[in-house]
Amino acid sequence: MEQKSKIIIGCMSWGAWGKKLSRTEQSALLEFCAEQGNTTFDHADIYGDYTTETEFGQALNESSIDRESIHLITKCGIQYKGYTRNNRIKHYNLSKEYIIWSAEESLRNLQTDYLDTFLIHRPSPLMHPEEIAQAAKPLIDSGKIRSFGVSNFTPTQLSMLSKHIEISTNQIEFSLTQHSAMYDGTLDLMIDKGVSGMSWSPLGSYFKEKDERSSRIKSVLAKLTKKYEAPEDVILLAWILKHPANFSPVIGTTNLERIKNANYALKIDLDLEDWFFLLEASQGYKVP
Repeated sequence: MEQKSKIIIGCMSWGAWGKKLSRTEQSALLEFCAEQGNTTFDHADIYGDYTTETEFGQALNESSIDRESIHLITKCGIQYKGYTRNNRIKHYNLSKEYIIWSAEESLRNLQTDYLDTFLIHRPSPLMHPEEIAQAAKPLIDSGKIRSFGVSNFTPTQLSMLSKHIEISTNQIEFSLTQHSAMYDGTLDLMIDKGVSGMSWSPLGSYFKEKDERSSRIKSVLAKLTKKYEAPEDVILLAWILKHPANFSPVIGTTNLERIKNANYALKIDLDLEDWFFLLEASQGYKVP
């Protein structure tokens, strides 16, 4: 099995929810990412109102990429109100029947025989851990999914489900500006159980908000970009990569230069004090 690349390409913005790339453009982007060593692609059934997986599958089929050379991740469980499904309200469905149906639907849409990693997208207040396990196990046993994980699970939810099935990863929001998982027990439990991390929105709010915190971070980054000879976004990724929770950042950009630059973060080992300078800037106070 092809190991997932450390920097993961998030595909949420490839289709209707973002750039609306044509099939030819998606094929070209796929090939570019693979050439850079970014062979892991992150999906969810809901992206593009349940259309992006299909578009990606068609682009993959038309590309020159060998399926065995890439790693496909997708997620299920969220039910949106939209044009493609007759949902009356946004909700979650984590029934055994739905999880199995959704995995098989993603296989069809992505035009593949197996999913490298299959995640429960969001925990539901009505979820039954044994039922989730009963859905995942036959998918694993049949080879339709090769590893099973979760997304956005709290420590107690992760602990509860892991009693019934092995969890390979927990994809959570984690960045310099959203690092609550370091303090609420999420990352501690993941490390303890050997559950690797994937971080969505790894750049956080830094490039989106013009506030006092961003100014503090910018002041520190001004020194670090010179020291490490890397742009700000690369330093922010390197900050995540230093954490022992074994994170793989999921980057959402379709910009070729930014994708190429992101891989430089793998070569940067932030000095211990530089890591804490950034943390202090984000928090606005010294560690205790």
